[in-house]
Amino acid sequence: MKIYDELLWRGLIKDFSDPALIEKLNNGGMTFYIGTDPTGDSMHIGHFSSFLIATRLKKAGHNPILLVGGATGQIGDPKPTAERAMITKEAVAHNVECLTNQAKKIFGFEVVNNYDWCKDINFIDFLRDYGKYFNISYMLNKDIVRRRLELGITYTEFSYMIMQALDFLHLYETRNCTMQVAGQDQWGNITAGIELIRKKIGKEAYGFTMPLITKSDGTKFGKTEGNAIWLDLNKTSSYEMFQFFINVEDSMVIDYLKKLTFLSKEEIEEIEKEHNVAPEKRRAHKKLAEEVITFLHGHKEYEKALKISEALFTEDIVNLSANDIIANFKDVKQVTLTNEENIIDVLVNNGICSSKREAREMITGNAISINNKKVTNVDLVISKSMAIDEKVIIIKKGKKNYYLAIFA
Repeated sequence: MKIYDELLWRGLIKDFSDPALIEKLNNGGMTFYIGTDPTGDSMHIGHFSSFLIATRLKKAGHNPILLVGGATGQIGDPKPTAERAMITKEAVAHNVECLTNQAKKIFGFEVVNNYDWCKDINFIDFLRDYGKYFNISYMLNKDIVRRRLELGITYTEFSYMIMQALDFLHLYETRNCTMQVAGQDQWGNITAGIELIRKKIGKEAYGFTMPLITKSDGTKFGKTEGNAIWLDLNKTSSYEMFQFFINVEDSMVIDYLKKLTFLSKEEIEEIEKEHNVAPEKRRAHKKLAEEVITFLHGHKEYEKALKISEALFTEDIVNLSANDIIANFKDVKQVTLTNEENIIDVLVNNGICSSKREAREMITGNAISINNKKVTNVDLVISKSMAIDEKVIIIKKGKKNYYLAIFA
């Protein structure tokens, strides 16, 4: 399957600048760029879905450049509903360094920073050399600008389009970069760059966008309980990422397999057949988790995530390390224990049960577990010898209430 047909099949093309680009994509040999602004110190799964296309195009014979916006990040791309909060220059510089290192490690491509060519442009030169090529009516007609007119848009945000167009022109002139790729919300900025290149140097450039990956209700993909799924292993563990993918909507999992993995059409169609027959087996979900985690962090991290997932909610939890448990129960309420405390006192003193009477009733009703093993003895004494690595105990009340008990 040629790259253009593959991208269409995977649902990775939204807007397309020129029919002539189809043949160019299929022939290979184009230098292109895809960028992100350093709004944080790590990319998240939304970035991954976009940046992964650089690898697909690389495999098809194209040359990718990944851009981190040290200059545009100080301005902020206009949001549809409100002005984006300014980030300090120091925070931007820190984030640029983190994202650059992360992008090189994950994707292995060259990374550039637009601050390098923007920092010495003065205001007068900016207006004379770039601003003169932009018609205000043209800019006002761009979707993101038009949507902000009623609420109000600052000159700073309004100028972002010119800055991104400037990036495309600079990379075209210095690196023969003839194509830009981005998410669909960047279509206006891409076409602005194509127009600037045509008007200023009389050359043809190209671009296409990818649909934003969403849930079935149209909301952003990659958020769980308000927290982003980060690509940094220290911010989102492989187990947390595994749990995120294992719980994605059944109706969307095949779509995610197409967009987030390199599995072939035949492989995905086979998984889809199994998924349609027995979705409860989570075959498609597990394969999605395996492919993404392995690409990002290696197969050992996937195996570790699978091991933790299988053990956390069974008596096999005792085979995990205390550090693994702490890392993967970080959002669970923590309580502190001293050596040798009666189970009733542990439950009441730490607010797990409201009274000794409730604690006894919960124990005799088989509603209390220690390290996923039911507690039936109201006189049980909790000690370090019962803890994993003599440090950690998982207390479970009922079906869903977990507490991470750590010995001081």
